[in-house]
Amino acid sequence: MRVVIAPNAFKGSLSALDAAEAIAEGVRVAAPDADLVLVPIADGGDGTVDALVAATHGERRTLQVRGPLGDPVDAGYGVIDTGSTAVIEMAKAAGLALVPPAKRDPRITTTYGVGELLQRAYDEGARHFIVGIGGSATNDGGAGMAQALGYHLLDENGHELPPGGLALKRLARIHVGGVHANWKEAGVDVACDVTNPLTGPSGASAVYGPQKGATPEIVAELDIALKHFAEIIRRDLGVDVDQLPGAGAAGGLGAGLVAFTGARLRPGAEMVMEALRLDERLAGAGLVITGEGRIDSQTARFGKGPAAVARHARQAGIPVVAIGGSIADETELRLLFDGLEATVVEPCPLDEAIGQARPLLVAASTRVMGLLLAGRRLAAAHLGG
Repeated sequence: MRVVIAPNAFKGSLSALDAAEAIAEGVRVAAPDADLVLVPIADGGDGTVDALVAATHGERRTLQVRGPLGDPVDAGYGVIDTGSTAVIEMAKAAGLALVPPAKRDPRITTTYGVGELLQRAYDEGARHFIVGIGGSATNDGGAGMAQALGYHLLDENGHELPPGGLALKRLARIHVGGVHANWKEAGVDVACDVTNPLTGPSGASAVYGPQKGATPEIVAELDIALKHFAEIIRRDLGVDVDQLPGAGAAGGLGAGLVAFTGARLRPGAEMVMEALRLDERLAGAGLVITGEGRIDSQTARFGKGPAAVARHARQAGIPVVAIGGSIADETELRLLFDGLEATVVEPCPLDEAIGQARPLLVAASTRVMGLLLAGRRLAAAHLGG
């Protein structure tokens, strides 16, 4: 029997690959001869590089780039499909975790390092890019990224703008003569699961600025600056990004990627499933096992990885079981999954559950496979009788 094992990361305890290997170990206890296909997954956020590299036997690389405050940081990225596709998480180069709380100021943080990663991967031969843009420390609309790609953002005196979103209020024109590569001919897919526009009450500054250190006064300043940025982009590049759904993601990096690289903003989980060629891997399978740390109504409503796996399995007519560290909203979830199993079956402290995540997941997988085989034997006996 072929079993496809496609879990997301169990946050705080197991990577997607670690989770897949633990599930495989548990399945083998109950079914030693099972043909197992491990496909660690992600939904475009943290862990996307690791999941795609692991599932496709790709390669991890590291580049020292300019961090969100201008200091050098070592940013990892992935290369898959024999080098033709690069996988980049913007948070590795410009993430909030790279900025100490006392230094968080979205007026000056930059996405320059994200552009450096893109350009390095392009120079190495990649022509397709998968970019996850969650967890940003920035609010510059992707301006820093554009400058790293060779665009010149000039003030009225012809001087290059300094880093940060606030400087965009002084932008006079965008000069494209220094662009290192024709990014509009590359394919850039951006994992974007929010619909916020670039500016306005639900825009990048108003919704995400406060968590990056913006006061109400700073939010207002940044919103005005991004509105001006969008106007210059429309005039000089012919691209209207201001009210584009998803443009406000990652402090407006969604808008910048569309404007400066011709990117497509796409649901993260589905984009990853496509890159993993999940439908091909499902061929001939009799069961799919997925999972993540917590499975609840948000799993389905927000298009998280296990929900995408379940949809593909259902379309292929394959039963799908989800294993979670905890499970809630079971009635709603049973419309999506054929079976649900929690790793924790007895009360225990959270830190203990996290510390024992691997053996608990192995045991849960053994239970799932054992119940499935018992059901098959019962069905066979019934049909035989």
